[in-house]
Amino acid sequence: MGFHTFDSDQAAKLEDAAARYRHCSREELHALVAPQSDAVLADLGSGTGFYTDDLAPHAGTVFAVDVQTVMHDHYREKGVPENVELVAADAADLPFATGELDAAVSTFTFHEFGNADALQEVARVLRPGGRLAIVDWDREGAGEAGPPRGETYGLDDAVGLQRAAGFAIDRAETRPETFVTVARLDG
Repeated sequence: MGFHTFDSDQAAKLEDAAARYRHCSREELHALVAPQSDAVLADLGSGTGFYTDDLAPHAGTVFAVDVQTVMHDHYREKGVPENVELVAADAADLPFATGELDAAVSTFTFHEFGNADALQEVARVLRPGGRLAIVDWDREGAGEAGPPRGETYGLDDAVGLQRAAGFAIDRAETRPETFVTVARLDG
């Protein structure tokens, strides 16, 4: 897909807790990612760090990965936790060693980077058994929030991309506006 990136001029919207938690709460995010105190995680498409901040207190290192450096500027303005490292990179070209990450998460950004190359790269940087948790706008969703549905994936397409990259799917479900997947790297 990769139809667009989020308009950085609208970055303040990414800090609207009521709107964000309506579609994925802090508690749900923790259940999906299952962070451990020594875990190394990457938040793919981290934006202003809204969800990164929810994971940081429960992990060893969190990489806030965003292709737009201006999003990191917004994150710096509000304050970046000590164990969070800002990384400017495309998901198809991550600057991590093979097997470096315990988990990766994408909250409402998979439609911006999800393709075969990016999923192969995420698989490369995850350790065997590592988790990939995705919450994104569903192409079949009601369309009341998020990007135009033509710029999103349906659950089956997202699952197909993950399986093709070597992931086993532990959870895959749709909701009124979104889908959720939790995948584990085979090996």
